[in-house]
Amino acid sequence: MPRPLRAIRGARRALTLLSAAVLFIVPWAGAAYAHGTVTAPVSRNYGCYQRWSSDWQDPAMQQQDPMCWQAWQDDPNAMWNWMSIYQNGLGGQFQQKIPDGQLCSGGLSGDGLYRSLDKPGPWKMTDLSASNFSVTLYDQGHGADYLLIYVTKQGYDATTQPLRWSDLELIKKTGKYVSTGGPGSYTVTGLSAPGRTGRHVVYTIWQRTGLDQAFFFCSDVNFG
Repeated sequence: MPRPLRAIRGARRALTLLSAAVLFIVPWAGAAYAHGTVTAPVSRNYGCYQRWSSDWQDPAMQQQDPMCWQAWQDDPNAMWNWMSIYQNGLGGQFQQKIPDGQLCSGGLSGDGLYRSLDKPGPWKMTDLSASNFSVTLYDQGHGADYLLIYVTKQGYDATTQPLRWSDLELIKKTGKYVSTGGPGSYTVTGLSAPGRTGRHVVYTIWQRTGLDQAFFFCSDVNFG
């Protein structure tokens, strides 16, 4: 990881919970290194950010949204920095360099910031049709060499099992998406996951253009 980016992550981890107001400015203060996320089906930490950022200390979350509760309690900055689950210099060797059980954190569990995203449990789900669904990625301006979209195999239990590479099936590798120089979204349509029913995880990898930098997203879904 380049030294400046390591320093940025170190600074993020060093933030304290002095007040909600201080935390609220974290994403915008970091606009220079903000990147993007999967917005549909919504990624784990972005979903927690959407649902609870206006009242992230509300004790009702513990009963209504327990996985978000444990994530906010573990490190609120994982939600404020919903756009920055990435690693540099992987050279496309994702399975070799991202350990089993750390896929949702992009292998960053050791840093602590995103480790709560790897925890199995009843994450909120997006209802989808297994025969025809789409994935939308919000990009703040990088472009993409490609997206890789995986779906968990039938029989995988996201409520009890940490996600492993052997739990996934690659269903789509896209071509390039050219950046317009500003925020935009890419939607991959016509996806299917035959034989899937019930709770699953859609796992997306975004390889950005112009830099060996890859982003990782877990989206919890219910295939009807």
